[in-house]
Amino acid sequence: MKRIIKIIGAGLFALLLTTLSCGKLDVVGTGSVKSFAKVLGQIPRQVTPDERNGGWSLAAPGNSVRFIWSRNYAESPLHDVMIEFDAASFIAAGLDPAKLPGNFAVYDGKIMTGTKLGTERLEYSGEVTPLASYEQIVKLKRNSIGYHMAMDHYGVNLGDGNLFEWAKDMAANDKDLVFVLNPEPFLKAGLDPARIEGWVFTKVTVDDENGKPVQVDKILIPFDLM
Repeated sequence: MKRIIKIIGAGLFALLLTTLSCGKLDVVGTGSVKSFAKVLGQIPRQVTPDERNGGWSLAAPGNSVRFIWSRNYAESPLHDVMIEFDAASFIAAGLDPAKLPGNFAVYDGKIMTGTKLGTERLEYSGEVTPLASYEQIVKLKRNSIGYHMAMDHYGVNLGDGNLFEWAKDMAANDKDLVFVLNPEPFLKAGLDPARIEGWVFTKVTVDDENGKPVQVDKILIPFDLM
């Protein structure tokens, strides 16, 4: 009997270790949900349904740029996660929108880019809310969520080097929202990045595939919500 108890105890201990390890491995996923909920709560009037894209919209102060995420991948007309921003300052800085690649769309004075996450019909156990739809990304598409250590930000990968990021702790960060673009396709389409009003062309420190910090060029626009 003692031997059986020891075996069971050892098995439960191993299970506990496995559970704890899995929890540690997904600390970014669970942490991102908590911090994203705080961002949504900080600017509730800026979070609205987006029927055109079949999801939700989080608009930055001033409404010049927004992050959009899908309610249901099976019904998204184009992308499941994307950013949309005013085209005027980019065109004034030399951009020819017609020369942007196929993952961009230009309409109504806006430029949009993003990526498809899947084709699943999402299942919700409760009310379909902006946070619940974000939790579906963490649950089903975990590789799309990351943590930017240099900025202390969580973020969603929008494909082709484009990102939407938000502060892990808004009280300790003056860049609560950051919309990040890969400059390469814009440069090829004629953009002079030094002339974009409101956006910043700069080098950002990120981790490469081996976990080593490297600097890459990005075009970004940050917002302080507090």
